[in-house]
This record gives sequence, C-alpha cells and structure tokens, in this order.
Amino acid sequence: MQIAEVLAESQEKNMSLEISASTTMEEILSSYPSAKLGLFRRYHIGGCAACGYQPADTLEQAIGDHNISDPLEVVIACILESGQVEAGLQILPTVVAAALKPKQETLLVEVSSPDVEAALERGESWPLIDVRSPEEWLNGHIPEAQFLTLELKFEALDTWPKDARIVFYSNAGHRSLEVASYFMAYGFTNVRNMAGGLEAWSKELQAPNVPAPG
Repeated sequence: MQIAEVLAESQEKNMSLEISASTTMEEILSSYPSAKLGLFRRYHIGGCAACGYQPADTLEQAIGDHNISDPLEVVIACILESGQVEAGLQILPTVVAAALKPKQETLLVEVSSPDVEAALERGESWPLIDVRSPEEWLNGHIPEAQFLTLELKFEALDTWPKDARIVFYSNAGHRSLEVASYFMAYGFTNVRNMAGGLEAWSKELQAPNVPAPG
C-alpha cells in the first residue's frame, strides 16, 4: 500500500485527529495507542529514557530530537499503519499448539495461519518463549516453552538468524507484544505474539495445568 493510501484510509477511520507536525505525542498515542510500539519498531524511539519523548512534545520535536531522516508524511504513515502491523504480529493459541507439536496436534486444532501451516507441512516447529517474571514462570508455564532469561535474550539478538521463527507469550499478551516489537525493531522478520497470552491459551485449549493470569 502506498503512503498516500495509508494516510487516506487511516484518516477516514479516525477523523477525530488529523496528525500534523504540531500534533503532540500525547494526542497521537491517545488516538493511536499502537503507535508507541510502531514508532519504536521503525525508529527505535520511545523504548527508554534516552530515546524517549514527553507527552507535550510535538511530532516535529520528536522527529528532530531523534534525528529521524524520513519525511514527515512517512512518519505519519508509520503511525497510521501501526495498528495493521501490530495485528500482523498476533497468532492464535490454537495455531501455536499445532506449531509446537505438529505430529500430535495438527489434526486436533484448526490451523488458520498460512505461514504456520506451511511450516507444519515441512515438519518444522515454532519455538515458544515465555517473557514473564521468574516467579510467574515457576508458578506454571506451557510445558514446551523456554523462559526468556537475559542470557537467552542476548543470545537470540546476537546469534539467531533474523528470519528465525519465534512466538512470545505472557499472561495477557501485552508484555509479549512489547518483546515481539523489540525483536522486530532489531531486524527479526518472523516473530509473533500469542494473542491473549496464557488467559486465552487456558480458555481455548482448556489447559488447567497453567495457572490463570493475575
């Protein structure tokens, strides 16, 4: 989709805010919450104090402060399409189950994701990584998952192929979406967030051994 088309389509859906150079970051994030991670994925801004911005900062200020070279309309297009990009990172728990155990589970759950379905046909699996706290991990986790230690995080960022298939999960899917966006910002092209997290996993797959998220 061309930038002009993204601008037109998104503005039609959200006529309450017309983004310009003078629009504040608070106004942008209020109307487009997904823009926070969208801007981080694209421009590495907003992820920490050093690369952050203030709510009262205008978009023009944020672009200047962080030396973003893209034209204003390209940055606005990134904001407007951030929701679509975020939606593309989501993967259903039932699809994750099929990817974890293709031989045992493929016939038991519906596989509705073409890329995962193709991987299953090739006999491949998708590593599942738990991004929660150590305490949450010890209280219960999906058996096939790996716990995201600091060591594993840096190992993955430094040595794993950028097209490595990875599915992240947390309790409700919020923290894991941030981690997936972080990996995407560092060049990973095949990461996914398990939509709804453990709460959705427990409901859809009826997995009583995993505690309900708190």
